[in-house]
Amino acid sequence: MPRYTVYVNILPHEQILDPAGKATLSGLQQLGFAGLADVRIGKRIRLSLEAPDRAAAEAQARKAADELLVN
Repeated sequence: MPRYTVYVNILPHEQILDPAGKATLSGLQQLGFAGLADVRIGKRIRLSLEAPDRAAAEAQARKAADELLVN
């Protein structure tokens, strides 16, 4: 069975404060990066899984994210 790598990007909900994101935004603005409205800092999870095809791999990854990885 083929092996697939799926990346899941996790960001805090918009209602949750993100001090690291605010500090990064401030630092980038001080360095002269204009036009930045917001920065959110999150996590990236790599899943390596076996599935019969790409659609099955995506479905398995989505189920994992929905049941466990969501905050």
